[in-house]
Amino acid sequence: MPRQPRRRSYDQYCAAARALDAVGDRWTLLIVRELLAGPRRYTDLHADLPGVSTDVLASRLKDMEREELATRRRLPPPAAATVYELTARGRELLPVLTALAAWGAPDLAERRPTDAVRAHWFAIPLIPLLRRLPGGPAVLDVRLDEGEFHVRTDGGGAAVDGVGDAVYGEGPAPDADARLVLDADTCRALAEGALTVEEGVKAGRIEVTGEGPVAAALRGA
Repeated sequence: MPRQPRRRSYDQYCAAARALDAVGDRWTLLIVRELLAGPRRYTDLHADLPGVSTDVLASRLKDMEREELATRRRLPPPAAATVYELTARGRELLPVLTALAAWGAPDLAERRPTDAVRAHWFAIPLIPLLRRLPGGPAVLDVRLDEGEFHVRTDGGGAAVDGVGDAVYGEGPAPDADARLVLDADTCRALAEGALTVEEGVKAGRIEVTGEGPVAAALRGA
């Protein structure tokens, strides 16, 4: 089925303009950030996007469906809930968000009193660093004071019905090979490139537990 035209467009025959036609609206890329962690219910999205109105969130999700960035599906019982999830095209935005996170990391030097924070918001800037760790592909839990998330350094599992496993997710993973415990300031230093994971472990800023190859390599570094 052909895509329906958007209501607004830059009307420029330019790849960057076309991309911004699809994801340039306020909140769209942050919705992508949330859905990169896997399928989410509308109420969960709203809870993890503090500041967005229900009307704007609903409108952006409709736009994302129209642009074939996201889809809706009904989970079978006992969940029986409707969730939103990214399409393959939507998941291709991970490198875009990774680049934006690297560019914006220096602006995290000072946390404003009005700033909300969720632990999994640190996942995207950490993914490139965790993928380069010794020991091969792994599932890593990352624990901060603000919460816990996990990252799959192999980029996620095989696609099922066209949807691949999320590269990161909220909470601990049952199959984690290692757990890294650190604080938000250390996450910021890692994201800025001022610190490597190995340096953080040696300095005592990152605690490593687990029996997998990655944990062993980090403890022996």
